[in-house]
Amino acid sequence: MPTGVRSINEVAHFDERCDVLVVGLGAAGAAAAIEARATGADVLVLERASAGGGTSAMSGGVLYLGGGTALQRACGFEDTAEDMFRYLQASCGVAPDEAKLRRYCEGSVEHFEWLVAQGVPFRETFYHGTSGEPPTDDGLVWSGSERCQPYCDIAQPAPRGHVGQMTFQAGPLLMKHLCAATPGSGARVAADHRVSALVLDADGAVVGAVARHAGRERFVRARRGVVLSTGGFVLNDAMMRTHLPLGLRCKMRVASDGDDGSGIKLGIAAGAATKNLDKASISLPVTEPWGLKRGVLVNAQGQRFIHEDAYMGFLGERALFQNDGRAWLIVDDEIFEEPLYCKTVAATGESFEELAAELGLPPGSLAATLQVYNRHAACGRDPVFHKSADYLKPLVTPPFGAIDCTVEEALYAVFTLGGLATDVEGRVLDPEGVAIPGLFAAGRATSGLSVGGYSSGLSLGDGTFFGRAAGRSAGR
Repeated sequence: MPTGVRSINEVAHFDERCDVLVVGLGAAGAAAAIEARATGADVLVLERASAGGGTSAMSGGVLYLGGGTALQRACGFEDTAEDMFRYLQASCGVAPDEAKLRRYCEGSVEHFEWLVAQGVPFRETFYHGTSGEPPTDDGLVWSGSERCQPYCDIAQPAPRGHVGQMTFQAGPLLMKHLCAATPGSGARVAADHRVSALVLDADGAVVGAVARHAGRERFVRARRGVVLSTGGFVLNDAMMRTHLPLGLRCKMRVASDGDDGSGIKLGIAAGAATKNLDKASISLPVTEPWGLKRGVLVNAQGQRFIHEDAYMGFLGERALFQNDGRAWLIVDDEIFEEPLYCKTVAATGESFEELAAELGLPPGSLAATLQVYNRHAACGRDPVFHKSADYLKPLVTPPFGAIDCTVEEALYAVFTLGGLATDVEGRVLDPEGVAIPGLFAAGRATSGLSVGGYSSGLSLGDGTFFGRAAGRSAGR
């Protein structure tokens, strides 16, 4: 058998037995364990680190939820599952999984209530002025491009970033409650166990796993199924070079030690198909604070390539994937303020020609771009990219500056979006689309809702929602 799987005939005896084995205790793994336990299954969670949390505990804690949650209503916003679906279908990349999107949107209100039931607190207040986690303990924020063209014409905009009540970074709070709810549900948790192989029976069904603990192998029998919730592969340089070479140029990899692709490789060894391994979230937070959205983002040809009021995940993807990470945000003296994250000013000048010369842009290109932009911005219009009138202002007050948004200098934050192919029930599929008996997966080890055009909160929302589905399927 290939590396990563063992035949049950090779196993002399099992050191541990359970109904459902969950591999990895991040947000997806915790959700899977809790729901599997709710079916009455005996659940064991193996975590490679000394405690649960994973990348979820390092995150901002935003969950993309909508459809009219209690938090949205309390903050005075109306939303429907259909509007949420239309936005996600339009914004989540090329050919996202429509069945998953539909299931997620229709179940979003109930999923919010489930999170509350696990003890996660949400303050019923709205914070305006940031993308993603707020610098306060407010519970609701804008976390995508819902108000931008073309999405605001496709679906009624509503803020859908739900954030636990903790100042600035709520990921630790979320995982504190989910990690407490996991053993609280009756699931058993064993830390410092690294799963190295899946155990298959003669028919190819997954019936257990092999884990290393304290220097020796331990064999675990899973009577109903194994759930892989091990994270993505952004820390695996070999996989990144094969599937996402541009991602290796990003300064920040959003990951914990477990995001090394190990769970994805386990699934592949057992016969699983993969999807969208070339897709990633690339965030470029150059327009924080939001006043900088009034600037103009240009590429190496001195041309605009996106509406600057787009969510930072859209900015990063377009800048890196379509413009080779060569970009600058042009501002004038009137709108300049210090960026929160991308702080390098690459050039200044008393004219656009002088600025372009310092940046090495083609002569005349930047001046031509800004001439067109300024003429229309003075009338409150952007016929090229349709930026919101809220952020349209002619750049006419020298000195002019260029905030460095090149991949070498700016903060580009990357994590992977592709992984094992799964259905809406969390079952892992083979290349023919047939479910592999006994194998389930959720979170960043899978290809989830977004395959591009990321909105903040989709990973935690996706991971917990489909983690629950995988846990229920395995438990049944």
